[in-house]
This record gives sequence, structure tokens and C-alpha cells, in this order.
Amino acid sequence: MKIKLTEEVWKEGSMFIANCPELDIPACGETIAEAKKNLIEVINIQIGEMKKLGTFKENLEKAGFDLANKLEVISLDKELMEFNNILVTA
Repeated sequence: MKIKLTEEVWKEGSMFIANCPELDIPACGETIAEAKKNLIEVINIQIGEMKKLGTFKENLEKAGFDLANKLEVISLDKELMEFNNILVTA
């Protein structure tokens, strides 16, 4: 299953914040690349924990995902300070 997630990146003070609004997961780093890397790591950890608890599909449905749609395929694009899609394979 591949799901579409949004990656938002902005700067606060000296740190960059990367956020996934669909899952309400933030991460930060000293560079844009580090913030994005940390966000992907936190998302993967969160998905792993949801799977362990048996709440993965339930939480995705609550976040508005249509799990019946098998055609969603998203790529990973990284651009400075833009809204981008990231790929999370579940």
C-alpha cells in the first residue's frame, strides 16, 4: 500500500520544521535535509507503532484516507520551502 502524505517545511529561528499535516507529525533539524529525513523517520516509527497496536487502517481512515483506492502512487520530491509529497510504504 502506498499513501499520499504532504510534507510542509518552514524555518523557525535557526531550525527547520518539517510537518506531515495528514498524520499531525512534526520533526525538526538544523538543515532542510535533516528536518525532512527526521520527518520520514518519525512517520515510519509512528506507522510501525500503529501496526503493532492494530490501529493502522483505523488511523488512516480517520485522517481522511480512502484505503479502497489502490491506484494512489506518489513520488518523493524535495524542494526548498514548498509543499511536497513524500512516499511512505506501509
